[in-house]
Amino acid sequence: MSDPRYLILADGDFSPMTSKTANSIIRYHPERTVAVLDRQQAGRTVQDVLGFGGAIPVVGSMREGLALGPSDVLIGIAPKGGQLPSEWRAWLGEALDAGCDIWNGLHNFLTDDSTLVAKAKAKGRRLLDLRRPPADLPIASGLAKEVDPLVVLTVGTDCNVGKMTAQLQLTKKLNDRGIRTRFVPTGQTGIMIEGWGIAVDAVVADFIAGAAEWLTLEGSKNADVVLVEGQGSINHPGYSGVTLGLLHGSCPDAMILCHQSTREYIGDYRAAAWLRIPPLTEYVRLYESIGAAVHPTRVIGISLNTYDLSDVEARRACDQAQRETGLPVTDPVRFDPAPLVSAIAEERERYLRRRKAL
Repeated sequence: MSDPRYLILADGDFSPMTSKTANSIIRYHPERTVAVLDRQQAGRTVQDVLGFGGAIPVVGSMREGLALGPSDVLIGIAPKGGQLPSEWRAWLGEALDAGCDIWNGLHNFLTDDSTLVAKAKAKGRRLLDLRRPPADLPIASGLAKEVDPLVVLTVGTDCNVGKMTAQLQLTKKLNDRGIRTRFVPTGQTGIMIEGWGIAVDAVVADFIAGAAEWLTLEGSKNADVVLVEGQGSINHPGYSGVTLGLLHGSCPDAMILCHQSTREYIGDYRAAAWLRIPPLTEYVRLYESIGAAVHPTRVIGISLNTYDLSDVEARRACDQAQRETGLPVTDPVRFDPAPLVSAIAEERERYLRRRKAL
């Protein structure tokens, strides 16, 4: 079966910070992306909007996008609450009529929409609800503590600071070093990129840690290192429950702390926010102490998102974070990921020595 060719739907919200799913698909699968639909940015290229992605066009209508021959339409933004804008239903109907499957990462499921279900059935197309969780998830019981590979979880100071992107960058570099590494997707975007996983933010609260445990066990097969995608932040007023479920369910041996250098308040990439982001050293303390309540763990490096800084400013931000925390720091997209790759490789060696001594 050939790879899908995506028309990405990101109408009204296509930008470096607000269209995480669209941006990630473009970064990691540009060859699969035929266009982005956004009426506000129509006529530009994704390179113009994001600073990467090349000449992929931004179009202003579903008709223009379908004329470019996509096989699939992918919903590439996550509006607040994950709800599907009502105007888009007609567009998705057009896409089904044109023979496209629909990839949906929102919290409301297309397979609950009788009109779209009937049209998809009539056209022989698929509605793929990536946030729909499995029905048989366990309650966590600490099984992730017993896996053989080193488990590394990305944790953050906020949502949308680069936890998934850091893990994907590190997965490639570790595998290039000959260290068998698997990335464990815990959100809809990672699932789209990797083709498997569970969107843990759609799991009933009692089973979030169980989902994280199952994912870690699955990811540990034929691996030396398991890189678990983090979500949210431990002090996020809305999403800390998901963060804690991942932390205690995956039982990480180590963590990479992710932060956007210029962000001062939680959530201020979307709207005015009121909760100031504490110093990085406070996050290190919080994550280590809360994680260790279930399984000993420590932060071994800092991944910075410096997309909105100059190269000089970005280097300065990395140096400042390293002085503050005493940990290796880099922006793994902009600069060489080697400091974090080496930190993980060295932690794995310590981990193997500890296990051998038992």
